[in-house]
Parts: sequence; structure tokens; C-alpha cells
Amino acid sequence: MSTETAAATTSDPAGTSPKEAKEQKRRASSSATGVWNIADLEKEGKELEVAKETQRLNWKLNTSPASLDDKDALKKLLTNPPVKKIDLHFPLGLEVTARNMKGVTIKDALDAIYKQYKKKVRRSSGPYRGELDVAFAADDELEDPILAGFEWDKEESWTRLIVHQKKEGAPAGKKKAKKGEE
Repeated sequence: MSTETAAATTSDPAGTSPKEAKEQKRRASSSATGVWNIADLEKEGKELEVAKETQRLNWKLNTSPASLDDKDALKKLLTNPPVKKIDLHFPLGLEVTARNMKGVTIKDALDAIYKQYKKKVRRSSGPYRGELDVAFAADDELEDPILAGFEWDKEESWTRLIVHQKKEGAPAGKKKAKKGEE
């Protein structure tokens, strides 16, 4: 037995090289603790609670969520308990999925909806014939262009939220002054 083979057998009893040992290590899951798979919640019978902030956003479905004034609301989790992914169902049949391994936030849900409402249009003229251009659904193309909020109905489907829309957003209200200040 040569010294090289003896060293290899004594240092690695399984007979794998250091390169193979490195490949066997698996990365830990990137999901945060306390974040549920929606199917597991259904199995255990845990109920979802949707964040109330979604009802006050008055967000237009065809505008970027980054344009919202309430940046703090975007960071909040969409559901309690937090889930890794959830389907968002529109009354006319469209369904989009919001995903985040650390818990779906309101921004994740709005991003998924916004992405769906962007549509690709083919240019027929210009210097770059056939180039794809991104266009957005116009306000007049949408019957109800404002997000009214989300609803969870366990009788209809445990694993998805219903998206509610409205025609007009509430007027931007001014903050009320405290008594004695005017």
C-alpha cells in the first residue's frame, strides 16, 4: 500500500474525496422560521387573517407599487400567520401567485398583480422592427382599476385570497389636527 492511498483511507473512512464531501452538503432552507406552507395550514386547520392595511391603499392595479405613499404598509406581512406563497384570485377568473420564502408581504402581492397587468405589445414600425415594448393596461381598459382589499374565504378555497376591486379610490384625506391645535 502506498503512502498516498493509506493517507486517503485513514482520513476519509467513507472513501469519498474532499470534493465529493463538499457536494453532499445541502444548503439550509432559505425560509424563515414561523413561515408556513399554505397546504400545511389547511391540514392543521389554522385560520388566516389578512392585513387590514390592504383596504386603505387605494392602489391602481396598473401602477407600480413603488408609487404608493405608504411605504411602511408595503413591508407588512399580507397574512397572519405568514405564508411562503398564496394565490390571488380575481372574480373574473384571473389568478396570480405571490411568493416570498420569508413570508409574503403586501408588496409581494401588489408586485404579482402589477406584473400580470403589464402586457407586451409588438412594435410594427420604427428602427427596431419586431422589438417587444412593454405597455400597461390603461385605466379605461379596467372596469375596476383600484384595489379594495383581499378576502380569505375558507369555504371557497383555503389556499387563496379573493381580490376585491373598486371603481374609484377614496379621496386623499388630510390628517386631523389634535384638539387645541389649529
